[in-house]
Amino acid sequence: MAVVLRGVFLPSDSFDERVLDDGRPETTVVNGGFILPGLVDAHCHIGIAPGGEPVTSLSQSKELAAIDRDAGVLGIRDAGSPFAYPSLDDDVEMPRLARAGQHVAPIRRYLPSIGVEVPPDEVPAEITRQAARGNGWVKLVGDWIDRSVGDLAPAWDDDVMRAAVEAAHAAGARITAHCFEEHSVEVLVRAGIDCVEHGTGLAPDVIEEMARRGTALVPTMINIGTFGDIAARASSKFPRYAKHMVALMDGFPAIVRMAYEAGVPIYVGSDAGGGIGHGLAYQEMLLLHGAGMSTMDVLTAGSWGARSWLSFDGDDYTVYDSDPRDDLSALHEPRRVILRGRIVR
Repeated sequence: MAVVLRGVFLPSDSFDERVLDDGRPETTVVNGGFILPGLVDAHCHIGIAPGGEPVTSLSQSKELAAIDRDAGVLGIRDAGSPFAYPSLDDDVEMPRLARAGQHVAPIRRYLPSIGVEVPPDEVPAEITRQAARGNGWVKLVGDWIDRSVGDLAPAWDDDVMRAAVEAAHAAGARITAHCFEEHSVEVLVRAGIDCVEHGTGLAPDVIEEMARRGTALVPTMINIGTFGDIAARASSKFPRYAKHMVALMDGFPAIVRMAYEAGVPIYVGSDAGGGIGHGLAYQEMLLLHGAGMSTMDVLTAGSWGARSWLSFDGDDYTVYDSDPRDDLSALHEPRRVILRGRIVR
């Protein structure tokens, strides 16, 4: 009638025992190992199917979330979903969920079928609608390629982006934004946005402002590693854009390190969905470590720190045979996965 966990509970360094009610007649014992609060993927799209089209059924979203869950990810922030799945918020078999509504995007300047496309004067009202569609977050597209200039460019005028932040906060939601280029992220940070996704265009003074405000950064380094392929496909038609993307990719590890050293809160996000597979949060953690974050701070960014940021509470644990503080690659293969006090793997 209980799950008994014995092992080293991180972030403490002490061997301990915890007894959880599993609701089953038998007793299951985890005896030894290293036990983390469940991992978190803070940028993970379970509403976007492999290949980039919207998910079309609840079962498909559940299948994608289960891949992350079985890899030890027991909390997900879906940073923009074209498919609504509020019934999964209380599904005991699914990771804990923080959901944004659909991406709020400019007309004909974002991924077809993924964002809800609105003219500039409708952005605040759409932000309010999408705040109600999510469960605490909204997502703005801050920039994208502008084919008329052949390069990345802000999706909106500065006043529109400021109004989007104000509308989200008035609706009681936190707001995050897709930001690759340099100007959009500066405007949004100074407007008081709660989080920046990607952030390849961050300048030192904007990083300092993020640290001062406590603005979070989810770098999605796996995604940024694809910029070379994106540039190669675009180079013949948009050479300026291609050159810009490569420069952003090449300079990004230094930006992540600068943000880390400045004290910006950083969280793990794989950007799973579309062209990036699920279950890769541990790979993102390795990349953050490679960019200069300490092992303990990477674990904080992908476990207990992220859980606190997203208010994920409860008996969620991943159990590992070896100590991830010694080698983060231990996160690749959890021995046990315990979600809401129930063994799921």
